[in-house]
Amino acid sequence: MNSDTQGRGQWGSSLGFIMAAAGSAVGLGNIWRFPYLTGENGGGAFVFVYAICVLLIGLPLLLNEIALGRKSGKNPIGAIKATGGNGFWQIAGVLCILVCFCVLSYYSVIAGWTIGYIFTELINIPVDFEEFQDTPQYVVPLCFLFIFMTIGVVLGGVSGGIEKAAKFLMPVLFVIIIFIAGRAVTLEGASAGIEYYLYPDFSKITTKVILQALGQAFFSMSVGWGLMITFGSYLPKKSNIVQSSGWIAGMDSMVALLGGLMVFPALFALLPGKDPAGGPALVFEVLPKVFDAMPGGNFIGAMFFLLLLVAALTSSISMLEVPVSYFIDEKKWSRKKATWSIGIAAMFLSIPSALSSIEGNYFNELTITFLGNTQEGFFAIMDFTFGTFAVVVICLMLSLYTGWAKKIGDYANELAEGSPGFKGFLRSAWIFFIKWVCPIVIALVLLDLLGIFGTPQEGG
Repeated sequence: MNSDTQGRGQWGSSLGFIMAAAGSAVGLGNIWRFPYLTGENGGGAFVFVYAICVLLIGLPLLLNEIALGRKSGKNPIGAIKATGGNGFWQIAGVLCILVCFCVLSYYSVIAGWTIGYIFTELINIPVDFEEFQDTPQYVVPLCFLFIFMTIGVVLGGVSGGIEKAAKFLMPVLFVIIIFIAGRAVTLEGASAGIEYYLYPDFSKITTKVILQALGQAFFSMSVGWGLMITFGSYLPKKSNIVQSSGWIAGMDSMVALLGGLMVFPALFALLPGKDPAGGPALVFEVLPKVFDAMPGGNFIGAMFFLLLLVAALTSSISMLEVPVSYFIDEKKWSRKKATWSIGIAAMFLSIPSALSSIEGNYFNELTITFLGNTQEGFFAIMDFTFGTFAVVVICLMLSLYTGWAKKIGDYANELAEGSPGFKGFLRSAWIFFIKWVCPIVIALVLLDLLGIFGTPQEGG
């Protein structure tokens, strides 16, 4: 069935699935979050550890979620029900729906900033980032506009909306990112930035760097959100999950690496002496200055923020699709009713996040302390609770579910179906990682998030 305005729908092609899944993995996490984390964690050393984490932890978890999705043909809650999971295991499914909905609400705030910056760069108006994010009459409407764009795509269904959008948006994203990275690395003085970014100083690898790289691998690969369970549920049995997952991980890592190549060479060439550990505002505060210093800078700047918008949209589409698929599957709602209801609810929830950067505002002063870990501001609380902590809990529960609560051989068989090469060593290695390596490593990340190792994490 290819028309799916009312029903669940299916991918029209493997390429459509790869583009949509890579699109959901490629988001602001690669282009906005990856460079500043790299800057804060010693440059090349962080990049090296991150690449290993994607291969050894991210990829096995990705295969796990897609296998669970295709085997059940359901959304995250339905997938655990359909495979015989009891009430306890269904918590993971409920968390997936909550994570996607809650993250969509504050993610749209950052995406709204990018829309504003596309125009300010094009018409060459210098903007003070602090002032911009503290102006509700800018940030709230821009945030709403972004959610409307997301609703528009999801209304079109799986093959008619999400797949079509991804097949167009992902190539556009690659063209823009290669163009900007190419311009950045050819600037005079860019070599210092390239060296900082790509030559690892192994003495900088600490426990903190490893745990941060692991955390980034989870967030960047979109595991622990239920996105890949949902997207896997639209796959026909003949499709090759293993090959598709390799492409998704490869494209995701490539965008993250190119993201750094856009930022660091330009930063070192045009703003020498500027600390690369600029934190979350690195992209919005530093890069417009970098673009101003380039010939044709406003055009390149507008292209860059358009790229951020495209990356944000490819992710937000899948965040909205997860709760939508739940209401279509379990509550028998039409796609139109589910998409509009959840989209409008996300708009309401986005308002406190949009206001939380304004000094003296209630949402700015809101503070929670959880096992010694203090988060200040509504935005930071949401990001830590749903975008960080809950994602790690879901990853742990899903690896324990397929690895221990169920027969893992059934999921290995699901991966082998349509993937004739998945046998022998590959099959055994995947089973070993899901049963042993992933749960142990994820448990360590979880303990680190709770500040057990003395370094409570910032939400990020």
